[in-house]
Amino acid sequence: MRFLILKLIDIYQVVFSFDRGLLMFLAPGGACKYEITCSEFTKNKIKELGVARGVKLGIRRIASCR
Repeated sequence: MRFLILKLIDIYQVVFSFDRGLLMFLAPGGACKYEITCSEFTKNKIKELGVARGVKLGIRRIASCR
């Protein structure tokens, strides 16, 4: 399960992310207000704390973003 979620986040980062992906041209200055992007933060937390807690913290961070 962890592997699948991490791969889905990787795909999101490459394809849809405004900071690192193909849509980067839509937000030239970057879209994330945080130093480490929300998707990268979520990946780190999933690796560190597990899927349930990592996803929960990731959603909380995304909700606090612009």
